[in-house]
Amino acid sequence: MKAMVLAAGFGTRLRPLTGLLPKPMFPILGKPVLEHMLVHLARFGIRDVTINLHHLPERVEHYFGTGATLGINLHYSREDAILGTAGGILKAREYLDGGPFIVINSDIVTDIDLEKVLAFHQARGSALTMVLTDGEVTGIHDPIELDEADRVVHMPGASSKNIPETTRPVTFTGIQILEPEIFDRIPVGQFCGTTKEIYPEMIEDGLPVYGYRHPGYWQDMGTREQYLQVHREVLDGKTRLPASAPTALPVEANIIPPVWIGEGCNIAEGATLGPYAVLGEGCVVESGAVIKNTICWEQVRIGQNARIEDSIIANGAVVPEGAVISKESVLV
Repeated sequence: MKAMVLAAGFGTRLRPLTGLLPKPMFPILGKPVLEHMLVHLARFGIRDVTINLHHLPERVEHYFGTGATLGINLHYSREDAILGTAGGILKAREYLDGGPFIVINSDIVTDIDLEKVLAFHQARGSALTMVLTDGEVTGIHDPIELDEADRVVHMPGASSKNIPETTRPVTFTGIQILEPEIFDRIPVGQFCGTTKEIYPEMIEDGLPVYGYRHPGYWQDMGTREQYLQVHREVLDGKTRLPASAPTALPVEANIIPPVWIGEGCNIAEGATLGPYAVLGEGCVVESGAVIKNTICWEQVRIGQNARIEDSIIANGAVVPEGAVISKESVLV
């Protein structure tokens, strides 16, 4: 099976960080979230993957190249103007045509069993299978309605017909399996969405559109708070990241677990890390500094007696001595 990873967006809710790094390249325990996703796909035998790009595309292409180091074959579909999910799928048709294919958002963390989703899709002869979760709606995902047979009967903003009296509200995870007939429904060369335009039309036309309810872990990281939350949940063991590596904790610092520390970090005696402190490769933490519920990217320097909480510190940033930072994104 082939897959497409959606990675063209600007990540506006994560500005100013996305001015430096596209959201798919945001690290989780030292590896881009997109790398975790690609390794997960490869574990299910999905080796032919297309990534659509628009914002800072060279950062993705330079890091992953052909995909050979991950054991996959990568194609890139650059969009001069963002085309929307459906428009991006149509533009990448040459890489996806020939059978059912997976489309998945690049900014999610999940332990989804893709073999089970495909089996569900095939057993029901589905034109579209949306992976859904019964988990808590985060406030930015409008609920989708399923009937008792797990058929999608209503989507937000759609005037779906003949909705049963009893339905079940669920949340779309950004994972879906599509049949190639979808291409004929998408207008050529213009912006077009799936959940607001194409999928509601399919439901109203009576096509078999089903929802697979994922019982395991799923979280997106579209906001700073969700990005921090993903790290807390990973460190708490709620899910495992396929591309992450173990960490060695310094004995000289005051460690309040859980924490994760990348290679080549220099942690001074008297510094306090945790809980939920994450340091990327080559970070320096000076004496008396306190880092709690904070993600430091690579080559960050934290000055003496600085205190940082609930924040994200970008690559190469220097936090001055004695600084107090809370609920911020620091670039320099």
